[in-house]
Parts: sequence; C-alpha cells; structure tokens
Amino acid sequence: MTATLFSLAFGVGTQNRQGDWLEVFYAQPLLNPAAELVAAVSAKLGYSGGNQAIAISTNQAGELANALKSIDAAQAALLTRLAESTKPLVVTLLAEDAALTSTPEAYLKLHLLSHRLVKPHGLSLAGIFPLLPNVAWTSQGAVDLGELAERQLEARLKGELLEVFSVDKFPKMTDYVVPAGVRIADSARVRLGAYIGEGTTVMHEGFVNFNAGTAGPGMIEGRVSAGVFVGKGSDLGGGCSTMGTLSGGGNIVISVGEGCLIGANAGIGIPLGDRNIVEAGLYITAGTKVALLDDQNALVKVVKARDLAGQPDLLVADEPTSMLDVSIRMGVLELLARIKRDKNLALLYITHD
Repeated sequence: MTATLFSLAFGVGTQNRQGDWLEVFYAQPLLNPAAELVAAVSAKLGYSGGNQAIAISTNQAGELANALKSIDAAQAALLTRLAESTKPLVVTLLAEDAALTSTPEAYLKLHLLSHRLVKPHGLSLAGIFPLLPNVAWTSQGAVDLGELAERQLEARLKGELLEVFSVDKFPKMTDYVVPAGVRIADSARVRLGAYIGEGTTVMHEGFVNFNAGTAGPGMIEGRVSAGVFVGKGSDLGGGCSTMGTLSGGGNIVISVGEGCLIGANAGIGIPLGDRNIVEAGLYITAGTKVALLDDQNALVKVVKARDLAGQPDLLVADEPTSMLDVSIRMGVLELLARIKRDKNLALLYITHD
C-alpha cells in the first residue's frame, strides 16, 4: 500500500453514452495529501499504487466520508455531498508526477494549476492533448459531439434551447474554480489550467492559456500563451502577445519578469527580465536585430534579441524617430536618453535602416 501520493482528489464528472469521460470537476484537489488520509482511502478502494482513476458509486462515497471524518473533515464533508450525486464519481490518485494516462488525471492536473497549488511548468503535462476530448460546452454542460444533434433535438421537443458556447478541448476556468482576489471581465478567455495570481485583472481582450498565468498583481489586456508566466507587477497592453511553446516558441520558455510593461499591439518572442519596457506596436523575436546605444546615443554594437533574453532594466524602442523632422528627432532622442538616465535603463533601439 502506498503511504504517500503526489496528488489525490474526489471528483464528479460527465461521461458519454459509451462511458468515456468528457470532463471531471474536483472541488478540493489535494497536493501531497497526508499519509493517514492516503492509507484510509487506499484501504477502502483496494488501491495498491500507481496513477489511477477509480470510478466509485454513491455508496462508496458515503463509506469514504465516514472513514475520513476523524482524519480530514473538509474531504469527508465533500464526500458526503458527492454521495448524493446523480452524475458519475471518480477518485483520482497520482502516486507520482508522471505522463498522463486518462482524462480524469488530465483534469486533476489542470485543477492543481488553477487552484494555485502548482505554478506553470511545475507539472508534467506530457500526453495531455489526446486525453482531453473535443466536446461541446453547452448550457447543459459537456456534450459528446456525436450526441450533440440528438441532445439539441431533445431540448427543442421540450421547448428548451441547448445553447452551445464553444467546441473545444479546454473548458473555461471559472466553471471549475474562481481564485480569490482576481477580476476576469470575460471568463471564456481564461482556460482551465491557467494560474491567475491574486490581484490580477484580466480585461475583455485579455487571454490566458493553460499552463500559463500571472503572479499578480497585474493588468492583462493581451495574450498570455501556453507556457508563459507573467511576473509580479507586470502589465500587458491591449492586443499584445507573448509567443508560447505552442505558437512558435519551441523549447524556449517565454516569461515576463517583474515590473514589466508590454505596450499595446506589441509582442515578445524572448524571455524578459525584470523592469523591461517594450514599446507599443513592436514585436521582438529571437532574431530581431537590436542596436545598443550608450548614454550619448552612440551605437555600441548590434546584437540579436536572443542575446538579451532575461536581462533586467531594458527599454526597447522600434524606430522611434522614423518619419520625423530632424529637429523633432533630436528631441525624441534626448527624451529617450533622459528616461534612460532617470530610470537607469538600457536603451535598445530597433532600426530597419
């Protein structure tokens, strides 16, 4: 019998007519649960080890609730409620953080992220996509696409409307957990598996993918792609983008340091260190040529942006004097130099000349 587990959770979910899991809701997932709790659950379920998702009946949920009353009152109370369920129940036990093998396991790891029990890149999510069925997310919950047409007809015959909100592998996070201290203007734009730190505001045009997120506080008006983590006090302007591991970033982990600002409609394809500023409209990728200027605005050298990945205190400007008169150009350069001195920043000047 396994004395320790990486994670344990009691869930209620949805299956299709063939008994395949479509999704699972875990109200109180546990990370590194107590050995006494693990022993009690293992004895009731006959669990001997490994990563498993064990379907249980309502009677078994009631028995587990009684067994855990003196060990974990919160989990016992949850199991008491689950014993009243008309939907399928499952106990998911992860002995180790290994590659995923089932849909309930995949949903448990997504819950661990959104419950802020683990930060992005803190879990193995290998093999997750084949285990997340593409389903219709409707006003009646998850519906198998092969059963959708019939379910829609059944609803119409009852004078009801089965509204389809999306067809996707990932549900929205707020249908499963709403972390404390956050504001989310459009809940459909934050996927389950996102880590939203306390003090974070995600505006209407903001988007946060799974295995990505924010430390908080911060304002997100742009896209936080899969694998990207935004540091404390950093803001993403409207329409800006971060290149994630699924959108061209490859094996490079893109992150945004603390106290950064990515301007409106800008984007990054390199990790940013602390207190970096990327000018609005500038998309900087690993191969972007960057001119390094000294405090007299004289060229020091030209490098590729990847050489500056993770460096703190940078101000990146994209042709700030383009199309300007000579007299105005000098004023802009002097302003940039003053900002550089006052804030003790390095100034990176992008030019296409």
